[in-house]
Amino acid sequence: MALEQTSSLSMKAGAAPGPTDPYREVLMEAVTRAGHYLRGIRERHVGVTQEALDGLPLLGGPLPMTGEDPRSVLKLLDEIGSPATLASTGGRFFGGVVGGALPVTVAAHWLADAWDQNACLFDLSPVSAYLEDVVLGWLLNLFGLPSGCGGAFVTGTQMADVTALAAARHAVLRKAQWNVETEGLFGAPPVTVMVGEEVHATMLKALALLGLGRGRVLVVPADSQGRMKPAEIRQVTGPVIVCAQMGNVNTGACDPVGEICDVAHNMGAWVHVDGAFGLWAATAPARRHLVDGVARADSWATDAHKWLNVPQDSGIAIVREPEALRHAMSITAAYYPDPDNKREPMQWGPDSSRRARAVEIWAALRSLGADGVADLIERTCNHAARFATQLRAAGYEILNDVVLNQVLVSFGDEEKTKRIINAIQAEGTCWCGGTVWKGRKAMRISVSSWATTEADVARSLDAMLRIAATESRR
Repeated sequence: MALEQTSSLSMKAGAAPGPTDPYREVLMEAVTRAGHYLRGIRERHVGVTQEALDGLPLLGGPLPMTGEDPRSVLKLLDEIGSPATLASTGGRFFGGVVGGALPVTVAAHWLADAWDQNACLFDLSPVSAYLEDVVLGWLLNLFGLPSGCGGAFVTGTQMADVTALAAARHAVLRKAQWNVETEGLFGAPPVTVMVGEEVHATMLKALALLGLGRGRVLVVPADSQGRMKPAEIRQVTGPVIVCAQMGNVNTGACDPVGEICDVAHNMGAWVHVDGAFGLWAATAPARRHLVDGVARADSWATDAHKWLNVPQDSGIAIVREPEALRHAMSITAAYYPDPDNKREPMQWGPDSSRRARAVEIWAALRSLGADGVADLIERTCNHAARFATQLRAAGYEILNDVVLNQVLVSFGDEEKTKRIINAIQAEGTCWCGGTVWKGRKAMRISVSSWATTEADVARSLDAMLRIAATESRR
């Protein structure tokens, strides 16, 4: 009836009659073009060519005065936009901890987009709210975290850090008889925040957003792999938050969180874990020892769009004390339902209107199962170890202990290493980024995609070694 009324109104306004199904043609066009893109992803240049970059202005210009046919819009987006994407969905993209979305999660994402749910309240989308509870329970079980934790589904680990640290701020100031949500930070007891020497930049941004100050942190020294040294944690009084890290973005190393909890809890501190990708080591029996003691922390932040390989953007904040999270995040209004009756997603995180992020996570976990998640983690770690072994055998220096999915390789001096990285990116067989570790330029290999096969590793190694040998002779 609604479609008939829309069609009738369009005809009265002088427009040509539209199809009875306004979605069919444009969705079929999208399926065709997306399928073509994905079928070619394994053989295309993994980076972005200059020709593709030169074509981007065709997507710009003045806003058209009259609308264009939706299929023509998709055609332009595909023909100009698709070549200007990194092939991160393929098996030979190693540029940062970026997963390639599992097929079932892409399909679930499309279905959720068709639902077009506002996942802020149960009444607006019962399935979205229900799946958040389901997924949170599954994740707590996979990570070995306490079953009664609260959680929120956000854009990524940075916002998960913000969310969990807001709960931490509430809890430590509540113990000091201060209501930060009501009174703010003006006149509040000072909160001491401790971070490791190799803290990720986004953690410092999260602290800045919360008014805790990126420049006021106490920095705890780290070892040669970037792990915080618990013995170097200072004993202080008053409200304290200690931020640990699971998975150094360069080395993959995990802070000894159990020992950190021993020291921090002894002085009444809240321990938060930034586990963007490293927390997933808890799901693989052979890697679980790397995160011993993680369940003793007070809050955790991680991504699903990294190692679980769901589409961007998908972060998860988890807090041991659900009420601390609720106090930090809840809002009230006469038109909001009673939050005690059922899960109201907006009462647990910083967003109100948002998409149903739990859908793709549910699809990934349901399709993989616990064994499949463990296999994904272990398989990618083994690929990383193979890169390290063969590059070292070829005479190049591996700068880190390869414990997870991160490899740092130096090809010699800074200029040579930089030249080889640029040449590998330009050649296109695979894509790796550059970094600096302990003052040395290095190429970083991050193996995070379900799509990476042993053949992809072999093909990438052949390209790396061939290019490195050529560039080394210059």
